[in-house]
Amino acid sequence: MTTEQTTTPPRTGVGIATNGLGQSVRGGRQILDDVSLAIAPGELVAIIGASGAGKTTLLELLGGVRRPTAGTVTYDGTADPGAIGFVPQDDIIHRELPLARTLRYAARLRLPSGTGTAEVGDRVAEVLAELRLSERADTPVGLLSGGERKRASIAVELLTRPGVFLLDEPTSGLDPAIAVELLQVLRTLADAGTTVVLTTHQITDVDHCDRVVVLTRDGRLAFSGTPAAAREFFGLRSLVEVHLRLDEATHPTQWPDRFAEQRRDAESAARPTHAGDSAAPVPVGRLRQWSVLTARNAEIVARNRLTLAILLGSPLMVLGMFALLFRPGAFEPSRPSPTVTVMILFWIAFGGFFFGLTYGLLQICTELPILRRERLAGVRLVPYLMGKVAVLLPLLALVDLALLGVLRGIDRLPPVDGPDFAALYATLLLSSTAALALGLLCSAAVSDAAQATLMLPMLCFPQVLFVGAILPVPAMAVGGQWLSFAMSNRWAFEALGHTAGVERLWRDGGSPLGPPLLATYGDSFSRPVWVNWLVLGGFVVLFLSATWAVLARRDSRGNP
Repeated sequence: MTTEQTTTPPRTGVGIATNGLGQSVRGGRQILDDVSLAIAPGELVAIIGASGAGKTTLLELLGGVRRPTAGTVTYDGTADPGAIGFVPQDDIIHRELPLARTLRYAARLRLPSGTGTAEVGDRVAEVLAELRLSERADTPVGLLSGGERKRASIAVELLTRPGVFLLDEPTSGLDPAIAVELLQVLRTLADAGTTVVLTTHQITDVDHCDRVVVLTRDGRLAFSGTPAAAREFFGLRSLVEVHLRLDEATHPTQWPDRFAEQRRDAESAARPTHAGDSAAPVPVGRLRQWSVLTARNAEIVARNRLTLAILLGSPLMVLGMFALLFRPGAFEPSRPSPTVTVMILFWIAFGGFFFGLTYGLLQICTELPILRRERLAGVRLVPYLMGKVAVLLPLLALVDLALLGVLRGIDRLPPVDGPDFAALYATLLLSSTAALALGLLCSAAVSDAAQATLMLPMLCFPQVLFVGAILPVPAMAVGGQWLSFAMSNRWAFEALGHTAGVERLWRDGGSPLGPPLLATYGDSFSRPVWVNWLVLGGFVVLFLSATWAVLARRDSRGNP
């Protein structure tokens, strides 16, 4: 490569050694069993094995993504890995942003807090040039080719110049020419001093590497050494047949036992003999993380036209349906329509709930791979969640205000004064915020957008049936009454009814349906509005706290 790097110190690779490494899952099944190997600084290493052999698990253990159930991993003789770059199979970059903008945000989250804007720009430009992506700097990531996206994911990790670089199936899904180009990039990184370890199903990738690690189907180490030594060890002209050779073994430990006999001599030359100078990254402060994540979320929303159309278009559709469904004047004191007022207030409350839920439901599940990697880079969950809220809540505040304002303008709301209108707005916004937090919770609990979409009706139906509009809460069965306490929409509906004065309207209005209807609702609308606000605020705190707990639990390192 021709890139000049006169301002950046050269990388120093880090040696890795494992001793008796093992990993098991519930039920006691061993994924990896007694894996001991050594990787020298600056080596390019391929881990191969059949599907289910534990390649990805070994890579994650080497990178500290998981904690082993047995054995140890050391880096230059210490337990501190310093700066490690980890690139999973999934893309770890947002597709909506231009490549250079993506890297700028990543740099601000990874580089020390004192790094200036100019220095961030220089580092981004340097990495782009190093990976031959400078001409694609202004291209949205979603428009990059598969090989370019993979290099872009690598670029994110190169921002901190890690001493160890780990990649899970980097050539998977790429055509042969692009795969070779990517391997050449990794070869260049290793030649520059970075220790590079990758997993692969493409045996031809091994020829570009210094060392190959072979795992058996039961997660045992069958060989570790140069590709040429591997061919000699297994008696093969090409390693393409290595899986067949392993399966032909007379007993599962035949090849691991044979390799164990010569392991000491085979690996003595590869053991790390010096300590690298790779320092552990300095975590960026919470306030800076929140600021960067908020700015990035806002730009992603603004650049994704489909998302923006849904966020702003769905409230307009709901508002149009309200205008077509309900006649004006339902809250007229001299001739109120009690049943219509119930439905208007309920659907306003449900509208706020629906807006918040749909805003939050796809926010986390679509970027879980990115979040996992950024967690390894030091991103904390509270700034991450607050960054989501900081972008989405102003949008909800805007659409809620527009909803109430238009409904009032077309005579679908009671003729309330300024303070009461503000109370209606506060209720609706709190309802939307609670639903947003619920949407974030569900988004954190599922694995992809399809699962999140399936949850939408499951979350909405109870908020319709057990709120008290279709059937008043006092008239419900005991189980339904208890369940209604867990419906945030119930408290919004009753708060709206209290502020709108439906008790007085139904009791004193001219409709004969008012008093009987009021009797069925009991004291539902008698509660002070601040009590309902307090309950809705409690839902917000509960759902956001639960979201944090779910994400912390999903953190495979067990470090929230």
